[in-house]
Amino acid sequence: MDGISDLLEPYSETIGKIAGTITTLQFLSGIALLNDIRKKQSSDVYPVEPFLGGIVLTVLSVKLGQVMGDQPMMKVNIIGFAINTVFMVGFYYYASGERKTQIWAKIGYVSLFLMSCIAYANFEDPKQVEFRLGMIITGILVWLVGSPLLNIPNVIKNKSTEGMPFPIIFAGQLVVTAWMFYAFSIRNHVMVWQNLLIFVLGGIQLSMFALYPNTPVKKQPPSGKKSSKKNN
Repeated sequence: MDGISDLLEPYSETIGKIAGTITTLQFLSGIALLNDIRKKQSSDVYPVEPFLGGIVLTVLSVKLGQVMGDQPMMKVNIIGFAINTVFMVGFYYYASGERKTQIWAKIGYVSLFLMSCIAYANFEDPKQVEFRLGMIITGILVWLVGSPLLNIPNVIKNKSTEGMPFPIIFAGQLVVTAWMFYAFSIRNHVMVWQNLLIFVLGGIQLSMFALYPNTPVKKQPPSGKKSSKKNN
């Protein structure tokens, strides 16, 4: 690990700028997914968590940037919040009536969580907030990247990756890779292991796209109907 750090340390500032740029571009990865939703005229097959999670992450990151006095972090995540909000509106527009009710319930839970975090950050010691908000953000990232793994048994069973948001997963993998290299360059071992864990989880999901197509599962007619047609 120290060998990699020695190699990358002279370029840490450049790597940080690249990581920041990739992160900004990653916010736009939902465009391809929304376009697919538009073509299908339904968002029900996709999970809403990536968009809600994006809103949570950007709000908490803005607060963390405020605590740290990091203006670039605040600016990037304010843009990210605006973009994710637009994506969330598009996702909601193409959801079915029943799904819209579920989305509103999740928005309520997310709002309560964010208000609690921001209220806590306003009264706690800034040094404690910086560490704890950072850990919360890392935990949410791990959950966002890891939660789609719960759907892998269905992917294998149906031999289809339909419903898995490839653009978001791929873009997230690029972001994690960039920040992992940056962590190496500044010798932040905790940050290295955090991003390495997320990198492995994302790699498992990407491997599913290499094994199975992203096409709807063809429903086979019941065997009884086949036999009845033959008898006729």
